[in-house]
Amino acid sequence: MKLFQIIPFLSLILFMDCSSSEPTKSTSGPENPTNPENPTVPETPLSDEALLDLVEKQTFKYFWDFAQTNSGMARERYHIDDPSNDQNIVTTGGSGFGLMALVAGIERGYVSRAEGIARLNKIADFLVSADRFHGAWPHWINGTNGHVIPFGTKDNGGDLVETSFLTVGMIAIREYFKNGTADELALSQKYDALWKGVDWDWYRNNQDVLYWHWSPEYQWEMNFPLEGYNECLITYVMAAASPTHPITASPYHNGWARGGGILSGAAYYGLPLIFKHNGAEATGGPLFWSHYSYLGLDPNQLNDAYANYWDVNYNHNRSQYLYCVDNPNGHAGYGPNYWGLTASYSRNNDGSVGYDAHMPSNDKGVISPTAAVSSLVYLPQESLKVMHNLYENYKTQSWGVAGFYDAHSIQYNWNARRYLAIDQGPQAVMIENYRSGLLWNLFMNAPEIKQGLISLGFHSGKYGF
Repeated sequence: MKLFQIIPFLSLILFMDCSSSEPTKSTSGPENPTNPENPTVPETPLSDEALLDLVEKQTFKYFWDFAQTNSGMARERYHIDDPSNDQNIVTTGGSGFGLMALVAGIERGYVSRAEGIARLNKIADFLVSADRFHGAWPHWINGTNGHVIPFGTKDNGGDLVETSFLTVGMIAIREYFKNGTADELALSQKYDALWKGVDWDWYRNNQDVLYWHWSPEYQWEMNFPLEGYNECLITYVMAAASPTHPITASPYHNGWARGGGILSGAAYYGLPLIFKHNGAEATGGPLFWSHYSYLGLDPNQLNDAYANYWDVNYNHNRSQYLYCVDNPNGHAGYGPNYWGLTASYSRNNDGSVGYDAHMPSNDKGVISPTAAVSSLVYLPQESLKVMHNLYENYKTQSWGVAGFYDAHSIQYNWNARRYLAIDQGPQAVMIENYRSGLLWNLFMNAPEIKQGLISLGFHSGKYGF
């Protein structure tokens, strides 16, 4: 998930590379006619548990009610004012997040087990025949026929990062259904075969690092080695865990970790950042970097040669929370119950809807609800305050058919009544991980995931390896 191809600035690509596929040719939209600072009918406060269930269930609908019709996969985006927009563009990574959300929804009873199995079979059957490139799926797929939709001129082949997000969901499904009925076992085996078809090692291009893209027409011309730190840690974990096409530990240490150069001595709001965040070494990158890789990968008591991953993510989130509370730019509304900077839809200077990677070094006065909601596992009380505030005081402006809208600004009396799969998925999954640990437990207890992590030098006190 990355910045659309027409952005020319490499510095932006370094921290927006995997955040979303929304083109910068933004569609115009009117300012919100209702003043968010004076909501007309505040909602009756809910208990924390009731609110969590409501948000998880409503966000789940993005992947259930608004999935692409033919494939069952997650649409890249859904616009309230134009539901037909990009209705057949499905997203590989967002669908991976959606697979985990579907597991959570089945477990919670939001849909019946039979309904869930039917949908998951539909998705698996579509992916079997969809375009693949040395086993990797492209960033975008046409949901009507399974063919690649180019994400950019040269980005018309395999996308290893998107594929890694997808295969995490496949592992969760396989583990969830593997001891079930004959039909459930068959479903489990479908997803197992799909994930084993990815040729991770081939994506090294004979180098000591993994590469993001390969195209049958342009080969390796995208030339994007995966070097940390950003959201792509999980790609190395999946590559090391593969029972069919694994990488050794060397690309992880010499490529991703830059031979130890990934480490940082910088601190932000008194908290060590631990890693050098690509393009944002002084303040840390957008908060989705603490979400995407960790929807299945449990950072609790997880260590390798470089870091304790709970500390990495907690410090990232806490320091940016403190930034919003401090509010050095004086944006209206910012504070303990209104924070959260990440990549999402955004407000252009002319008031139209665009896309941006919000973070302290790129703060536009716009918060992204997915940032705080998906950070629930790290800062539960602080995240719940944002959820209560948005739902109870700004529901008209922030809440819709598939949960919280993608972006909101009190500063500009503005919101984006739109959804992105990559922003809705982490909310549903992290709420479930906070409530039950379901997706973490499924993924971390998968035998080859444990072995892959061990091969890279990881240890987990929580899972006993």
